[in-house]
Amino acid sequence: MAQYKFWLASNSPRRREMLAWMDWDLEASSANIDESKRPKESAQEYVLRLAAEKAGHLIPGAGLDDVVIAADTIVVLDEEILGKPADEKEAYQMLSQLRAREHWVMTAIAVRGGSTGQMRQDICRTRVQMRGYADEEINQYIDSGNPMDKAGAYAIQNTAFHPVVNFSGCFASVMGMPLCHLERTLQKTSIYKPNRLAEICQNHLKYSCSIADCVMAGEDIG
Repeated sequence: MAQYKFWLASNSPRRREMLAWMDWDLEASSANIDESKRPKESAQEYVLRLAAEKAGHLIPGAGLDDVVIAADTIVVLDEEILGKPADEKEAYQMLSQLRAREHWVMTAIAVRGGSTGQMRQDICRTRVQMRGYADEEINQYIDSGNPMDKAGAYAIQNTAFHPVVNFSGCFASVMGMPLCHLERTLQKTSIYKPNRLAEICQNHLKYSCSIADCVMAGEDIG
């Protein structure tokens, strides 16, 4: 059995739930960083930097050989970055902007660990088409409290609101953790053994992923 532990540098309940699908020795630890965007920083540069800063965060109790996993997700609409809404008013504004429109979801991951402590990164980009939901539906969704801790103020997996009608890329990435991208990044470390994350992901999300094989082959897709 492996002698190292996995650490998730995040408070996200969705990421904790997804990584719990694997039979890992896993703990979560928050990584409070300044998430302000820098001048002239592109959306991709921004989300990659945040993931790296989270992974580089000092975690009390983490061993030298332990593996730290971090991720950050943003919604990009017409080059505007939509993060987590600060309040219900902002959640309503975001959902209104996204309604019946196409946008990108970018999730960057960062992995730090193994005996070298080297940082490795990857990014997943998914094109998402929202449905034309009504104002009353937005209000009901906000009243549920579900939008408040999510980039773009929505969860693709929420069956009651059902915000998304189509997507091209990775469903798990829109949830916050592209597991195929994580698997191929972890495989670059000296201690990780393949763990069928693509298969585990599809089994739990109950869908057949069209890009998993391409991602695991190293293609720049999703």
